[in-house]
Amino acid sequence: MSDIKPFEQKMEKTIENFQNDLATLRAGRANPRVLDKITVDYYGTSTPVNQVGNVTVPEARVIQIAPWEQNMLKEIEKSIMASDLGINPSNDGKVIRLIFPQLTEERRKALTKDVKKKGEDAKVAIRNIRREAMDSFKKMTKDKSATEDDVKKLEEQTQKLTDKVIGQIDKIVEEKNKDILSI
Repeated sequence: MSDIKPFEQKMEKTIENFQNDLATLRAGRANPRVLDKITVDYYGTSTPVNQVGNVTVPEARVIQIAPWEQNMLKEIEKSIMASDLGINPSNDGKVIRLIFPQLTEERRKALTKDVKKKGEDAKVAIRNIRREAMDSFKKMTKDKSATEDDVKKLEEQTQKLTDKVIGQIDKIVEEKNKDILSI
């Protein structure tokens, strides 16, 4: 008899991806993770910003990037301006500073909608994994590799797991929205 382990792992991976996605959202507070998707041309190789310099958060709304090589300042600045971050970097010749403005009320509301949409997308992915699991269990009944009782148990376990994971997603969305609205 098969078990639900592979489907559970897929669901965990979905939650992990969802959390990583939310971490890159700009919520008014400086979070170095917003730079995760930004890469610079480092001697012909596309390299993440955090691998060409020291990224720190000296103040609540400031990210500071100190490149290990001075000639990378312009490259980093160019990459940040070309990204969808929406912040103009300031360069003093040694470091680049990203100053995050306070979020307006309407920007916060737009962010919470974005978070909810990402949450819904994650739930859809979870339900697709559940459907895939249920289909594979039905196939086991057809090819007689499991009894109907075994399949029934697997389906119940899968449904409980799905409910638990969707509850986790709801909680993550709620916490992120509370974080966005309380800044």
